[in-house]
Order: sequence, then C-alpha cells, then structure tokens
Amino acid sequence: MQDIKIISWNVNGIRAIHKKGFVKWLLDENPDILCIQETKASQDQLPRALKHVDGYHSYFLAAERKGYSGVAIYTKIKPEKIEYGFGVPEFDREGRTLVADYGDFILLNIYFPNGKMSDERLKYKLEFYDTLLDYANNLKENGKNVVICGDLNTAHKEIDLARPKENEKISGFLPVERAWIDKFLSNGYSDTFRMFNTESENYTWWSYRTRARERNVGWRLDYFFVNNEFKDKIKSAYILNEVMGSDHCPVGINIELE
Repeated sequence: MQDIKIISWNVNGIRAIHKKGFVKWLLDENPDILCIQETKASQDQLPRALKHVDGYHSYFLAAERKGYSGVAIYTKIKPEKIEYGFGVPEFDREGRTLVADYGDFILLNIYFPNGKMSDERLKYKLEFYDTLLDYANNLKENGKNVVICGDLNTAHKEIDLARPKENEKISGFLPVERAWIDKFLSNGYSDTFRMFNTESENYTWWSYRTRARERNVGWRLDYFFVNNEFKDKIKSAYILNEVMGSDHCPVGINIELE
C-alpha cells in the first residue's frame, strides 16, 4: 500500500508567505505533494530557498502579467509528465493550471478565475470552468483517474458560506456559478470534503476586513474533486483552518493506492 498526502493552498503571494515561515511549515507538514495557487511571482523573482526545498521537486507557472495569479507544485514523487496549462492561450497566459501525471492519477492544480470584477470576467470564469470540464472528461474517457484541486472561487451550497442570503447576487455564489458545480459533479466527480463532512461552518477563505476569520465569517472556496471511479481511494479529506499566513487556509486529502 502507498499512502499519499496532497495539500492545496492559495497562499496569496508566495514571496509574502515565505517571510511568514512557509518553508518550515512545508517541511513540518510534510505532504507528499503540495499544490499552491496565487503565487504572484515569476520564477526569476523567487529566492533560492523557494525554488529548492529539501526533498521536493518543484514546478512553477507564472502569469504573463507581473504580480498576478500563478501556480506551483512541490512534490516528493517525481511526476511522469508535467503540462503547463490547458493548451488554450487565453487561459494559459494567466498562469492558472499545472497538470502532473503520476500514472495512477493525473493531478490538476488550478487557480480558477474570479468573476467579481465585471460581467466580462464572469463570462471568462464560466468559459474557464467549461474548458476544465472538457479537459477532465477527456482524461476520464481515456481511462485516467483525475484529482482536481485549487481555489474554485465559488461556494457550492448555502452550507459553504456564512452569509448565503447576503451573497446570492455576488460572484462566488451566483446561481449560474453554483449550477456549474452541479453540472460538473453530475459528470461523474465527487467533492472529497463532503464525502467525509456534511457540517456547516467549514470554511477556507475569510475576508481580511472586519476580523472575519476571528469570527469565522467565511466561505469554502478551496476544493479537491476526484472522478467517481477513484473516490474509494480517498481515505480522508480535511481543512487545515488553523494554518495562518494567507486569507485562505490549506485543504488536503489522503489517498491510499495498492
């Protein structure tokens, strides 16, 4: 049996989190794979300590725009293959997707777009969602198992945020965004956290304003999804809400492979 611990975290700036003890946290937490989103840095802006962490291979994808978006993977297990993006220029230039092929499963580390800025960005977000669904379905149809993690930038159900009524006209909890998650799950995927926990007040993001985290007025925006054929391999899924340093906290899963 092989046990694999995967953690996903929107760090809201990898250089900022580095100053708050990120590398020590990573070595103490000791995941087999760490996926991070919103790195906000190109590789030439990273200090050596972030590029070379003991025991880990690291892969980075930055946005063309400086100080924006970006994803990275730290992994003890060397992937068979890494792909940078979906192969769709309008999405790939924003540095949102790293795809790591581990043989037993393909891991997609994704920083999904935020739709709050404008109707145009909401349209972009929904088109990105559909591109992901097509990409994941294609992998699944080719016999691959799929693990998708990252900051989805949408809370799925009323249980997934503290103030649902106040936010139903805000991007992040719009009916059209929530309906897409329903569609996605109906294509044969599972929300791993909800496989193990159906309780309210489990959040992964809190606004920096009004001491929201202190009061646990939050949203569950960070997810791990797997295709249903693979879900029996997921032994636990959890939120590490005690981990500070970003406006998001990490989430994780444990996989057991034969």
